Amino acid sequence: MARVCFQLQVVPELIDEYVERHRAVWPTMLRAIEASGRRNYSLFLRSDGLLIGYYEVDDDEAAQRALAENPDTAEWEAAAAKYFVALGGDRPDQAAPQLREVFNLEDQLAAL
Repeated sequence: MARVCFQLQVVPELIDEYVERHRAVWPTMLRAIEASGRRNYSLFLRSDGLLIGYYEVDDDEAAQRALAENPDTAEWEAAAAKYFVALGGDRPDQAAPQLREVFNLEDQLAAL
C-alpha cells in the first residue's frame, strides 16, 4: 500500500467557491475515485489556498490511469481546473507535486 500526499494552490479569490464545490462532490466522481482504488482520501486547505491532498492506494499508476480514462472525472477536472494556479499538464491533479513521506507512526511502532 502506498500513502500519497500532494500539494496544489487554490486561487485565493476562489477559495470559498472551491470549498462549497466540495461540500457535495458529484456521486459519479466519488464512485470513480473509489473504483480507481484510492481510499482514505482527504483534502486539507489552508486559508491562503495551499491545498494538501492525501490518499492511500495499492497501485497509484493504475489509479491515475483509471481516473484519466473515466469521462466522469474528465468533466469534473475540467470544471475544477479554474480553481488552481496553473502547473501545466492536462489536469491540475496530474501535475500536482507529491510530497515525500518522512515519518509514519504506525510503521515505526510496527518496527519496534
